[in-house]
Amino acid sequence: MKQISTRLSMAVHTLCLIALLPHECTGDFIAGSVNTNPVVIRRIMGMLKKAGLVDVRPGVGGAYLLRSPEEITLLDIYRAVNAAEEEQLFGIHVNSNIKCPVGRNIEQVLQTEFQAAQSAMEAQLSGVTLKRLMGQFQE
Repeated sequence: MKQISTRLSMAVHTLCLIALLPHECTGDFIAGSVNTNPVVIRRIMGMLKKAGLVDVRPGVGGAYLLRSPEEITLLDIYRAVNAAEEEQLFGIHVNSNIKCPVGRNIEQVLQTEFQAAQSAMEAQLSGVTLKRLMGQFQE
């Protein structure tokens, strides 16, 4: 089954760390917390930087948010890391047999329903901020 890339959860993890511990957030520190290779974190950081969510201090290490945790939503992060390929959560098979009544209609029918589902998911993500998530952390 195709799923949303784990880049989304790793990016959220990274941003929460930066919000809580900006001076300690080197690539190695973040990679240790996420339990992944620092190269993966560098790629994610590059995506987050390109989206205007973070900046990195060269040399000394550390990173900081360019927007407050109240202003960063899961949808912002989802879009920043291209969590779904080609901006489409659901893929639809192509080249169905147009001589078949299902084959000639399935793509259009599914496209409408899948787009509605994706819009609902994006609406949910847009209502969840980084601050809200961090408020649920337990000491």
